[in-house]
Amino acid sequence: MRQLALAVDLSVAAIYHHFPDKKTLYLESVRFAFSSKEEVFAQVWESNCSAEEKLGGFVRSLVDVIIQDRDFHSLMQREILEADPERMQLLAQGVFKSQFCLLMQLAAELAPEQDAHMVAASVIGLAKSYVEYQPLLKNFPGWKPEHEIPEVIAAHVTKLLINSFKAKTA
Repeated sequence: MRQLALAVDLSVAAIYHHFPDKKTLYLESVRFAFSSKEEVFAQVWESNCSAEEKLGGFVRSLVDVIIQDRDFHSLMQREILEADPERMQLLAQGVFKSQFCLLMQLAAELAPEQDAHMVAASVIGLAKSYVEYQPLLKNFPGWKPEHEIPEVIAAHVTKLLINSFKAKTA
């Protein structure tokens, strides 16, 4: 806290006045960093469209967030790699829970016979991996410049998922 106070030219007491401990400061910092992104996702959830279109909107929004805010994405990657149990709990419950629950509800609607938690995790994982692996994927045969366009990535992931859901119900 002393290093932070020095960096932002405040007294330690001033920081503790607003944040009773490091855990609260950390959580509020991440929550603040994510707050502008939540607005993007809220537009998806509040839209009056089909479940499949909502899935596409969510995937597109997630891809955009990952691409546009590299600092936030790097912060999340670092946290996941460190996997500190207490911070993972804080992030899951204090920052991302509402978005994940909404995604699970959508997953239950799209694939009622599948585990909604696993489907929601797969949606996030697929979208993230396509963006994260672009530097490597560019060097594989068959890569095309359009493979790094957010709309193309989102459409591909969405189609892949929806086809998977349909195949399971057919």
